[in-house]
Amino acid sequence: MLRSGTCNHISIGIPSHGYLVSARAAPSILGACVKSKKWKMHSIDHPNHDLMFNDDEKKEWDSCRQAFSSFKFSAEEEDKILGKAFGHIHTPYWYDERKKEIPRLEAVNETLNYLRMNLNLTDDDICKVLKKFPEVLGCRLEEELKNNVQVLAKQWGIEGKSLRNLLLRNPKVLGFNVDCKGDCVAKCTRCWSRF
Repeated sequence: MLRSGTCNHISIGIPSHGYLVSARAAPSILGACVKSKKWKMHSIDHPNHDLMFNDDEKKEWDSCRQAFSSFKFSAEEEDKILGKAFGHIHTPYWYDERKKEIPRLEAVNETLNYLRMNLNLTDDDICKVLKKFPEVLGCRLEEELKNNVQVLAKQWGIEGKSLRNLLLRNPKVLGFNVDCKGDCVAKCTRCWSRF
């Protein structure tokens, strides 16, 4: 459904589901109205800073946010990363399978240390990975992350610098845990067929 808006007496349609059309998308229509050429997204899928936590859960959440101190994320970005990784914000990666859980500092640190120490990613690299694929923090370290790195090495010969470059380009490979082998099982965001 579209609702009408006007811009210098030109009627335009703005989708009611919360997205704003950019000046690049329709410069002849919106050019005079939109000063910025960047997309603005007004979505309902933003982190809720008023999440209902008891005191212990709030402390655990805040301690996990402290694990990001070397990445210089804003508080909102930290909440968004944790929210997507642990089911508080819906993402296509998890479908509806991810139940909301409070992140454990030990698990978050294990994953960050694995990325840093075993995969030789710098803090800047990890920052990029977390921005592109925050769900990596919610993936199981042994069954998914380490297993996928082994698959990349054994089946594709990707390790070392090639692995680093791949992870910066497409960090979602760390979370692939389905291989439909061409017979789709409708879990495409986690399927090796995308690789």
